[in-house]
Amino acid sequence: MATKEKASAKSAKAKVQAEPKFSKETYMWWFESMKLMRRFEEKSGQLYGQQKIKGFCHLYIGQEACVAGAVTALTKDDKWITAYRDHAHPLALGTDPGAIMAEMFAKVTGCSKGKGGSMHMFDKNVNFMGGHGIVGGQVPLGAGIAFAEKYNKTGNLCICYMGDGAVRQGAFHEALNMAMTWKLPVIFVIENNGYAMGTSVRRTSNVQELYKLGLSYDIPSMPVDAMVVENVHTAVAEAAERARAGEGPTLLEFRTYRYKGHSMSDPAKYRTKEELEDYKGRDSIEAVAATILKNGWATEEELEQIDEKVKQQVADAVKFAEESPYPDPSELYTDIYVEPDYPYVMD
Repeated sequence: MATKEKASAKSAKAKVQAEPKFSKETYMWWFESMKLMRRFEEKSGQLYGQQKIKGFCHLYIGQEACVAGAVTALTKDDKWITAYRDHAHPLALGTDPGAIMAEMFAKVTGCSKGKGGSMHMFDKNVNFMGGHGIVGGQVPLGAGIAFAEKYNKTGNLCICYMGDGAVRQGAFHEALNMAMTWKLPVIFVIENNGYAMGTSVRRTSNVQELYKLGLSYDIPSMPVDAMVVENVHTAVAEAAERARAGEGPTLLEFRTYRYKGHSMSDPAKYRTKEELEDYKGRDSIEAVAATILKNGWATEEELEQIDEKVKQQVADAVKFAEESPYPDPSELYTDIYVEPDYPYVMD
């Protein structure tokens, strides 16, 4: 929201919750958290264009509600895992934006010591078990993490995100089968933004309502309008209740949309401008802002101040990343298979 006029215009288009389902504090947190994701990703795109961020870079712009709504529905002890579109998840969970930006700059102060880059963020301090570059590879890992939580009787669960393209992988079906057989406390989330890279869902499968893929394993499965953060929270909270009660997994199809292409190298010419503008008119951040304004929880000036605060956080993160050193070449030999002090015994 650059000006009051723009804020009002956008809020007028957004869907306002007539009767707010959650507290002022929750809505304010959603607004600030999603703004941080949005501003961070916008700046990341700019920096990639300046070649300060190299390699692959997949932005989350438009999908922020998929993460924000889930965070408020879960506990800080639950585990998270996702694919390579993974900047927003640790941001929402509380990872220092500087550590995430430094990782994208391949600096030693990054959350993966500069070795993972954009596609491989990890932060065990907030129980983020990583972004993973192999399509669908994180799905059985998510089931495995849930198995560990059940085995150790922690009462915690794992929420496992994937893109719509990942459901074509055999590992997806194998993981669902085991998760339901063993009643693992895992929430499988398909972030269906309509396109697997640049290929429309309707061109890859006869089953286009992807939540139905879980029904063949008798997994409670349902679609969620994930452009509405309240819907995300409610669906995840219900799935979490089932998981903690020992009832096993849930499959949620988050129907969402990304405003950018698959990656920074994708001009997204396979979709129309009208389609893009239609989804922008349903922007989840503007919907939350509209609900806040309608209920008098904050003024437009106060929301603008939050936006400025977030922009400064991102600016500070960039400065931190730029001033941080690259890893020493000797780091090539650490964090691989064998550490010097590893108690390995040869029979």
